[in-house]
Amino acid sequence: MNQNQPSETPCMGFVTAPSMAVARQLAHGLVEGRLAACVNLVPGLESIYVWQGKLAQEPEVLLIIKTTQGCWPALQDWVAQNHPYEVPEVIQVPIQAGLPAYLTWVQTSVELAKA
Repeated sequence: MNQNQPSETPCMGFVTAPSMAVARQLAHGLVEGRLAACVNLVPGLESIYVWQGKLAQEPEVLLIIKTTQGCWPALQDWVAQNHPYEVPEVIQVPIQAGLPAYLTWVQTSVELAKA
């Protein structure tokens, strides 16, 4: 893995979805669009939050997305355009370490969006 190229540095993203059907649709779009190498779907979440001044409690599905920093801007834009929430959770976290062969696979599995 080439650590000298920040755009190729693997990272993870978290996105929540209102249902498994929506989560699958988002995951397929991200992987098929080569914006993510892999997306794990974690059902059974319950989110409690305040939205527009009201307490909300809803079931959700968590998407754990493996991608690269270079793909992140396009991934974030794609989720914002294709997610049913007005303001979807789209959070990036760095990957500090990992099996080198896996991290190389992440890098080679995604492509930067071409203009």
